[in-house]
Amino acid sequence: MIKQAVDFVLDLGPSIMLPIIMTVFGLLLRQGFKKSLTAGITIGIGFIGVNLVIGLLSGAIGPAAQAMVEKLGLNLDILDVGWPIGAAISFGTPVAPLMIPLVLVLNVIMLSTNLTKTLNVDIWNFWHLIFAASVTYYAYDNMILAIAVGLIVSAITLKLADWTAPAVEHHFGLKGVSMAHSETVNFAPITYASNRIVDKIPGINKIEADPETLKKRFGIFGEPLVMGLVLGLLIGFLGGYDAKGILTLGIQMSAVLILMPRMVALLMEGLIPISEGARDLINKKFPGKNVYIGLDTAIVIGTASNMAVALIMVPITLLLAVILPYNGMLPFADFAVLPFTVVWAVAAARGNIIRGIINSIVTLMIVFFIATNLADLATTMGRAVGFDFPEGATQISGIDLGSHVIPWIIVRLLDPSNPYFIAAIFAALAYCLLWYWVRNDIKRQYAKEMGLDAKTLKPVEAVQENENAYKA
Repeated sequence: MIKQAVDFVLDLGPSIMLPIIMTVFGLLLRQGFKKSLTAGITIGIGFIGVNLVIGLLSGAIGPAAQAMVEKLGLNLDILDVGWPIGAAISFGTPVAPLMIPLVLVLNVIMLSTNLTKTLNVDIWNFWHLIFAASVTYYAYDNMILAIAVGLIVSAITLKLADWTAPAVEHHFGLKGVSMAHSETVNFAPITYASNRIVDKIPGINKIEADPETLKKRFGIFGEPLVMGLVLGLLIGFLGGYDAKGILTLGIQMSAVLILMPRMVALLMEGLIPISEGARDLINKKFPGKNVYIGLDTAIVIGTASNMAVALIMVPITLLLAVILPYNGMLPFADFAVLPFTVVWAVAAARGNIIRGIINSIVTLMIVFFIATNLADLATTMGRAVGFDFPEGATQISGIDLGSHVIPWIIVRLLDPSNPYFIAAIFAALAYCLLWYWVRNDIKRQYAKEMGLDAKTLKPVEAVQENENAYKA
């Protein structure tokens, strides 16, 4: 019964169910039927628009990347099958029907006990949390252990969503929203640490390369539509396309950089009345308490800087696949997921494209390691649920599957006999220390916007009162 209900909801997809959920949510928030229905439908249209642009990106970049692979003569054993396959495999495992209601219950408990501020309604991306549980299940053949791991990853994801919510508001312009998207937000402590290290590098730390600065410095060549054109031409050239193919790819990438922000703007237009209604109700019923709506990272990937870095990372990702000695995965189907993969690399850099590329390289180096290391388990999961392997593929993985940092750490920590047990201990310690090291960096970045004193990170009014009292 539970599985049938879950399958029915998942089969409808976010473009159908999310408008329904948001309309009901709007009514509960007393936004009125007309306003709630309009917001819900607008969100659905926005999701369809975003997916259409991602489809354009995937259809254009996939063949170009394949052409580059052939030119480079890459011959790696593990095939990148793409996130849709990872999602389908995860939803097809025995853990899935139990995990979805349990994650929702955990979220409600954490909200009610003030352990999180995020209400995660992004049910379709629960597959990332299910993936963590499923990998554990097939590694140890223990359902209880698998569910425990899935719930631990869920709890950490909610805490990361809370921590990064100010960046979602002040960098992406979405107030009252957080990104409870485990395989993207789990990179935030790492990319903020990488960004802090870049702060110490002479020369590079002074470069201003956000889209607004590039527009002022390079005129029309700093415009997103021209950046997309140039990047598309470059990728087409590296792929060995003829003149027509190069020009076509250039225009397609220009279209992606222009259309994506407009589709995301539709999503934001629908979210504004819902998020404002939620904030008003919470402030009225629970003064001083904030609640964020946890949504898909798709709603923030459309910024010019993020899309530019994602396109630049296409050839760099292939280069990393060649030169990293531990990598065994051939990147292929998941190139279209790069805008998601690099989102916190760019956000940590506040849209600075140069810093975003550096942070993204660090991110992809970790992705290739995890994707290679988890390929055996991903392949076992695929065979167990009857996945039809592509011809010649002996092992499967993906850029998206390799983005699960926290699940990898936990799974490897559970087996002291595994060769990577010691590495997992160091990784866990490093992750915790990095997160502690940068715990206040988001507040520092947006101290002015948040009304905080840049040095003490306390409200400006309180600091002034203390100063006045000291002088008196």
